[in-house]
Amino acid sequence: MKPLFRFAMLALVLVVVALVSALTAMRFAIHGQEVEVPAIVGLSPAEAERSVGGLGLQIDVEQQYYSPHIPEGRIMTQVPLPGTKVRRGWQVRVAQSLGPQRVAIPDVTKESERAAEWNIGRRGLDVASTAEMQLPGTPADQVLAQSPPANTGQVSAPRTSLLVTVAADPPAYVMPSFVGQPLGSASRTLQDAGFKLGNVSMAPAAANAPSLAAASSIIAAPPQPTPASIIVAQTPPAGQKVLAGSVVNFEVR
Repeated sequence: MKPLFRFAMLALVLVVVALVSALTAMRFAIHGQEVEVPAIVGLSPAEAERSVGGLGLQIDVEQQYYSPHIPEGRIMTQVPLPGTKVRRGWQVRVAQSLGPQRVAIPDVTKESERAAEWNIGRRGLDVASTAEMQLPGTPADQVLAQSPPANTGQVSAPRTSLLVTVAADPPAYVMPSFVGQPLGSASRTLQDAGFKLGNVSMAPAAANAPSLAAASSIIAAPPQPTPASIIVAQTPPAGQKVLAGSVVNFEVR
């Protein structure tokens, strides 16, 4: 038993040593790939790329802002901050200075969205975002407001957001049931409510109904809908939500 016990203890010790060695090697491998982010604020993007390139890092210019203190073209902020330890291949995100604001924000209110975008773009500015809203009594595709307002000074970024009007949705209704009503009165009701009468077709005759045409040597013309015809089916069906101006189809007898 003693030799077997000694062998088991020796094997356990070897396993523990192997695990510790593997963890230690992994730790050195991970920390061996870590580098410290240098300070690059105030540098040009080219200078910043040379500064971080030797460390295996990359520069990503994400934003551009006006700055009265940092010369145009220089880096004004960075993430991660200097001294942060990151792995090789990490991207350092930076914002670049546009220098002091030299462009006046134009007044584009009451212009169409396309005209406003052109007016903003020709000054070297960008449209940051466009929001839409419905405003009764106001034409569609008209700029209601802008941010920043016209002629604003000391703005942070060369971007303008717009609020533009859009056409109002037509009113919605719940389709009533016209089944059992004469076609003439239902048609007048539809027209008075702003709907359109679409296709009116005759419902097929019952299979067991006697056919006068079959009993006669003269083939009678198929029946046609009349104002007195009774509605037996409709499309859209009763209870469905419909918009003003929708087309309604009937099947009558």
